[in-house]
Amino acid sequence: MIIQGNVHKYLDNVDTDVIIPARYLNTSDPAELAKHCMEDIDAAFVEKVRPGDIIAAQQNFGCGSSREHAPLAIKACGVSLVIAQSFARIFFRNALNIGLPILVCAQADEIQAGDQLRADLNSGVIENLTQGRRYQTEPFPPFLQGIIECGGLMESIAARQA
Repeated sequence: MIIQGNVHKYLDNVDTDVIIPARYLNTSDPAELAKHCMEDIDAAFVEKVRPGDIIAAQQNFGCGSSREHAPLAIKACGVSLVIAQSFARIFFRNALNIGLPILVCAQADEIQAGDQLRADLNSGVIENLTQGRRYQTEPFPPFLQGIIECGGLMESIAARQA
């Protein structure tokens, strides 16, 4: 699976409270959550993000509470991939469970806002087309690739049962 998009860049410790503020947790409707994604850290995010765009961050992305709403809001905005130097473990699991691809990349701090990236989830290669750089990450094993391609864990289980 190849993903290509424009980068929105964030630094360390982006927590789930700024990904989707608690005041919007009275719904689990993805479209409604998408309207408020990142608004406490980047008020213009929802106006700037386009389908296929990529979020790049540094250390500990998705820390804080274990709400599934955070990766759901990101995916519903049209973000196709999140790349960070490290992720909070529960965010990592929640993202994969809803089919949002995430890659751990030690060089994510080199990626800048506005860069154009191409990521091959099968090989783990990220190409920074803007900077002319290439980063190798750990590719997902086939069973996780299958979950992502189906759109999430529940969709993957349903597809296997069909």
